[in-house]
This record gives sequence, C-alpha cells and structure tokens, in this order.
Amino acid sequence: MQTIKLTLEYDGTNYVGWQLQPNGPSIQGALEAALAKLLKQPVRVTGAGRTDSGVHALGQVASFQSPLDLPLKAYLAGISSLLPNDIAVVAAEQMPEGFCARRSARGKIYRYRIVNRPCRAPLERLQAWEIFRPLDDAAMRAAAPALVGRHDFSAFRASDCEASTTVREVRRLEVRREGAVVTVEIEATAFLKHMVRNIVGTLVEVGHGRRPADSLAGLLASGDRDRAGATAPAHGLCLVEVFYEAAAVG
Repeated sequence: MQTIKLTLEYDGTNYVGWQLQPNGPSIQGALEAALAKLLKQPVRVTGAGRTDSGVHALGQVASFQSPLDLPLKAYLAGISSLLPNDIAVVAAEQMPEGFCARRSARGKIYRYRIVNRPCRAPLERLQAWEIFRPLDDAAMRAAAPALVGRHDFSAFRASDCEASTTVREVRRLEVRREGAVVTVEIEATAFLKHMVRNIVGTLVEVGHGRRPADSLAGLLASGDRDRAGATAPAHGLCLVEVFYEAAAVG
C-alpha cells in the first residue's frame, strides 16, 4: 500500500465544505468519487482541515492509502481529469508509512480577503467579503498583536465547536491593504471552528470604530464569545497552506 499526499486547490462556492455531509456535495466526496474511478475501488481520504461551506483553498492537503502502485503523475493528472472544474490536484507525493494529513500537520495559514470600497465588486463577490463603509486598517493592524502567541481562544470559537482544548498558538497575524483589498492572514498551530472568521469579524468592528484597538487582550482573557464580533462570511476565507515537519514528509 502506498501512502499518498495530495495538495488541492478549490473554489468552495458550490460545496457544503470539505467533509462528507448528507445535505449536499462536499470536496471530500468529489475527491473520493474521482479516486474510486481511478483506482477501481472505494478509498477514504483524510483532510488536513474541515473547511466550512463556501470556504476556498489554495493548499488543502489530503492523504489516503492507495491499493495500487501507480506513478505519481497518475494521481496528479488522472484525478484532476475526473474532478469538477472547481477542484484540482496541484501536487502529489508518496509519503512514509504513518503519515496523516490531519494528525501530522504542524500548522496552517488562512487568508481572509475584504473588498472595501463604496461600490460592489462583481469579480470579487464569491472570493471576498464586500464592505462598503470605510475600514480603518491601521486600527485593525494595531489590534492584531494582542492575539499573537499561545492563548485560550474560547472567545473566538463557534458555539458548537467540539475541540477538546481551546488553547491555540497564533504565530502570525497580519492586516494588509492593497488598494481596496484588506487582507487578514493568520498562521497558527491549529484553529478552532470559525476562529479565523470570528477574529476577522472582531477586527472589522475595530476598523469601524465600534471597539478600541487595545480592547482585544481583555476580550481574549474573558473567554466570552458574546463579547466578540460577528462571524465573517465564509466566502472570504481561504486555506493557503498546511505545514508538516521534515520527518513527516520523508
């Protein structure tokens, strides 16, 4: 059996998320259907993260045990030819035994994009949150450092989050503006459900002057989700990259 690691890029607009669900098409379901055609038998894949409905990815990672000894180009080109046009395999690697896309991961980068201008942005509407009222991105940048480091992020998790611990380490949190686009990029060891979207929603409140830039440390310490901002829309979020230790990749 080969242990195969796939890196996937996808537009999550038409999917209920990564994970198989009974209420609609999923990225995992599309990938497993393509693999079943390629390998002539069912295969279960494991994803590095369960992206929500509407969330996109540039570097989602999936792993599985292949029953056939195929060249890597078969996975790279063969699976992509069997996938819908909004999903692609962009890299395929053979991994050491024991590698798991989820358990072996040591960190992730998520990027959230906001188009901040007074008129609509038709070409961005499925990839970014459109906010028409001006944002003070300097205030958002000033607020961000309070969330960097190892903290209890209970104030920024979804009410139905089932994580056994709410402690996470944020390695980097950057707020940038290029023209009308404000980007929030977060790198962490792992994330709680809706953690990035709740952080973005809170930073937007800072950008709108509804909360002080120096208030996030107190909010974080409170652990109170009700004190944080609203959850930002899913379609502005993208999983950019998943990190692994060198030993885990052979």
